[in-house]
Amino acid sequence: MNSIAVIGAGITGVTTAYELMQRGFAVTVYDRNRYAAMDTSFANGGQLSASNAEVWNHPATIAKGLKWLLRPDAPLSLSLAPSWHKYSWLAGFIGNIPNYRTNTIETARLAVAARQRMRDIAEAERIAFDRDDRGILHVYASASEMAHARRVSDLLAAGGVERSELDADAVRRLEPRLKGDFLGGFHTPGDATGDIHLFATGLAAACVRQGASFRMGSEIVDCRTGRDGVAIRYRDAGGALRQSSHAAVVVCAGVGSRALARGLGDRLNVYPVKGYSITVNLTDEASRAAAPQLSLLDDAAKIVTSRLGPDRFRVAGTAEFAGTNRDIRDCRIRPLVAWVNRCFPGVSTRQVVPWAGLRPMMPSMMPRVGPGSRSGVFYNTGHGHLGWTLSAATAELVARSVEAHFGSARVTGHAGKAA
Repeated sequence: MNSIAVIGAGITGVTTAYELMQRGFAVTVYDRNRYAAMDTSFANGGQLSASNAEVWNHPATIAKGLKWLLRPDAPLSLSLAPSWHKYSWLAGFIGNIPNYRTNTIETARLAVAARQRMRDIAEAERIAFDRDDRGILHVYASASEMAHARRVSDLLAAGGVERSELDADAVRRLEPRLKGDFLGGFHTPGDATGDIHLFATGLAAACVRQGASFRMGSEIVDCRTGRDGVAIRYRDAGGALRQSSHAAVVVCAGVGSRALARGLGDRLNVYPVKGYSITVNLTDEASRAAAPQLSLLDDAAKIVTSRLGPDRFRVAGTAEFAGTNRDIRDCRIRPLVAWVNRCFPGVSTRQVVPWAGLRPMMPSMMPRVGPGSRSGVFYNTGHGHLGWTLSAATAELVARSVEAHFGSARVTGHAGKAA
């Protein structure tokens, strides 16, 4: 029996499990949390954004990072504490600047492919997740930002992303609630928004209905390959040390993927880049009316927004390089609240829920998808800030890779639905 282990029950893990089941594999998902989607897939910006496919490996990113180095509230924050992992990652990031164009186009292509697959899955499994298909509006405050956005649009178009340029009046017409001095923007009608946590937990429930096993509260001790497949040692929710065997493993463990890959013979330079969000509870009619209906990306502030149903407004941003620290820092939350107060003054920020999560980023800004160096080992991880945007496409890719590895062999049980 071809039993596949998936390590990680975030958005990439549950989507991978789903795609494997559609191909007839028995699937067991392991996660250290009690429930699915409790880490980076809990409260991100909510955007399914092919329009945000531009990789960060650009000289302008380095220049901005240096300018913001000593500002605790800057959109990008770099801890100066010495760390070989951090500095080796940054060296790899700089080394990928020549790949900026190629990687941006390829990321856009993946994001466009993921759009339709995600919609197909949501429809097939009847997953409700506050989805909104009115697109995403990027806004810019200066001529230099607009000029860069036009160059990015050319790259996105090469990857299949359609978006239209707007002047300041057109921006106001599209989202009249937005305050501020914006020169213009771009609207991407094919993009969407929604609640990643609702989608991921809904898909995990669909996997269970189709026969998947979820071993939640399981802390992986080690993962080893052998002639008979892959052996996983883990501590269960009660603390007991257990071992299980599988024909193959797909590592979807976010920032934990690096340590697992090392034990499986691979170097996976995933670094945890912390992002923050606030969820503004719209508790009064005035706030509900004043909050934007359309999803936004403010390029200068590096802030994204999503309207999650009638009563919630999600605002997210910042990139913090500080290791695996998950603390929620007030100096990172205050700029998000201040942005809401400035751009949507009619929205009450009395009830704001802060959150922080660790984005698993590769130096190239491209996810690691496919087989490892050892037989029976596969990866679907390192998606950075585009985990939800890309997950439906990369899950298909890794599932096809597993399928090719096993050829025509199939399990006889837990087959799920036909693809």
